[in-house]
Amino acid sequence: MTDSAHLWLIPLFPFLGFLLNGILGSRLPRRLTTIVGVLAPLASLVVVLSDFGATVISAASSCRGCGQVTALTLPDAEALSYHWLNIGALHVDFIFVLDQLSAVMLLIITGVGFLIHVYSVGYMRDDPGYARYFSFLNLFLFFMTVLVLAGNFLLMFVGWEGVGLASYLLIGFWFQRDSAASAGKKAFIVNRIGDFGFLIGIFLVLTTFGTLSFGGIAASLSMNPAWHGTVLTVICLCLLVGAAGKSAQLPLYVWLPDAMEGPTPVSALIHAATMVTAGVYMIARTHLLFDRAPIALWTVAIVGAATALFAATIALVQNDIKRVLAYSTISQLGYMFLACGVAAYSAAIFHLVMHAFFKALLFLAAGSVIHAMGGEQDLRKMGGLHKKLPVTFWTMTVAVFAIAGFPPFAGFFSKDAILYAAFLDGTGGKLLWFIGLITALLTSFYMFRLWYMAFLGEPRSESSHHHATPKSMAVPLVILAVLSVCGGWIGIHRFSAYLAPAAAAHRPMPTGNPALEALLSIVAVLAALEGWLIADKYYRRKTERPAQLAAALPFGYKLLSNKYYVDEIYSAIIVKPLFAFSKFVLEWIVDTAILGGLAWLLAGIANITGMILQRWQSGNLRSYAAWLAAGAAAVLLFLLLTGSPHAWSLPFFHSETIYKVSHITVIQSGQAGH
Repeated sequence: MTDSAHLWLIPLFPFLGFLLNGILGSRLPRRLTTIVGVLAPLASLVVVLSDFGATVISAASSCRGCGQVTALTLPDAEALSYHWLNIGALHVDFIFVLDQLSAVMLLIITGVGFLIHVYSVGYMRDDPGYARYFSFLNLFLFFMTVLVLAGNFLLMFVGWEGVGLASYLLIGFWFQRDSAASAGKKAFIVNRIGDFGFLIGIFLVLTTFGTLSFGGIAASLSMNPAWHGTVLTVICLCLLVGAAGKSAQLPLYVWLPDAMEGPTPVSALIHAATMVTAGVYMIARTHLLFDRAPIALWTVAIVGAATALFAATIALVQNDIKRVLAYSTISQLGYMFLACGVAAYSAAIFHLVMHAFFKALLFLAAGSVIHAMGGEQDLRKMGGLHKKLPVTFWTMTVAVFAIAGFPPFAGFFSKDAILYAAFLDGTGGKLLWFIGLITALLTSFYMFRLWYMAFLGEPRSESSHHHATPKSMAVPLVILAVLSVCGGWIGIHRFSAYLAPAAAAHRPMPTGNPALEALLSIVAVLAALEGWLIADKYYRRKTERPAQLAAALPFGYKLLSNKYYVDEIYSAIIVKPLFAFSKFVLEWIVDTAILGGLAWLLAGIANITGMILQRWQSGNLRSYAAWLAAGAAAVLLFLLLTGSPHAWSLPFFHSETIYKVSHITVIQSGQAGH
């Protein structure tokens, strides 16, 4: 590849944008704030594109002819390294690595991130926190690029925590609203739980391998080909906890639906291009560990399949347009974890890329709807928008068909690659495939339900006041729609061959049974078609049926509409006991016992000291003379007892001094007698 000296420019540009708009944004003209905020990701995208072309040429030369690639460890990769930490035997370098995997991730982060920045110009133009918004958005991209470029666990953890901080700032951007502030805190706290597991995994990696470098870990594993299970399983399970937190998987998914309290472009950035993809990326980056820990790998598959189905069922009955998309994101991330769990890492990253296209499009199109409806997000108050918002309607249509998995849209190719890999897996693969298939049917249903309720039929709200979609919002929609159509045409096998040099034990997608692959694709498309037909029946032809069905099945409907009461269960079992314990510690132990006891002690000391000093400072001259005489006697007695030869030579014992003191005492005594 090319010279690596410019790698630092990729995160630098967003960081400079963060500093300029964060420090000077409120004093800069709105146009200049926009230029700084939008050009920062664009500059990083240009740098990434120059390197991406080099990785394509490198990969093409290494896999020319057969699609099979020799397994290597970070070959043909740019690396920028500086000495960072030296603590005893621990040596950690500040190292950026750009290989095929990180190049793909950076292309999505900066490319889709740039489009979201452009879209934000129109969406946030009237917001008083305009400069602060772009500052936080740039900060998000900075930390995400650091995370992806990191060549060791410690630097990855810096980016990992950084995106958590940026998400807290953006989710709670409208902090004047209690719901937004609470959502930001919830996201931050839940992610700290996952990050604790990730940190324990990092400590175990350091203890086990003596290094935090991905290359050093790969070298250690290559020298011990028989090393499987044991401590590697524990390490991978800890890493999985961190990945589940960032990528919103069971049981740590609860923060993501509430993240909708932030501006809609923020939702698009978090759900499509940045934070939630971090967990999938981390597993793919550290797959050498997971490949040696089959129990952990199988756990990843189970968590992914369970999350995909679980979130899809909740999305069936949600009426907030952004919450439908939020649970859709959780479900689609479950597909990616399922792919990682069956060691189809290229399929997982392929779906991550396609998902970035159509999920960013879905959120931005939803934002266009919300913008046109004056902030309304309830699907039950929409309808008939296809004529008033033609660009939004057609781009949203493309995204719906893409996520549902219809050919030739992008989601068809990536989702089928995951289902095919799951079907071929020898350990419970058929069950995983079936769960993925049912999830595909549910996905098609709830997405077409959203489509019908928002755009077709008659308007269901008389108070709707529609605004035209600005060009800054329309252009990103069109670009993402094109990518959602043709993004998957590259094909999973070409994509897998491209990624292979970045993974030592990477498994290219199997190509041995085209007939089976075609059959499974047909079954998946039929499942998506069935979901569409059910949605068409209930939300176009027989619109009264959903209410009748909900009334006929009140328990099931209430269970789904209340999201299985998971938040309530967490609140009862975890949150409220912790609050009660914290209140006890704060009010009784800290406040009453420690602070109250300390205050009582200090007050007692002050009272006793005052009582003593009161005796000394009585204002009675005779008392002062008595104390003076007593003090003189005490000093004289001390000197006599210690046998000091100079006792009588002290000035105090001169006859003149003694006479004066005695005279004063007599006078004071006489005055007191009067």
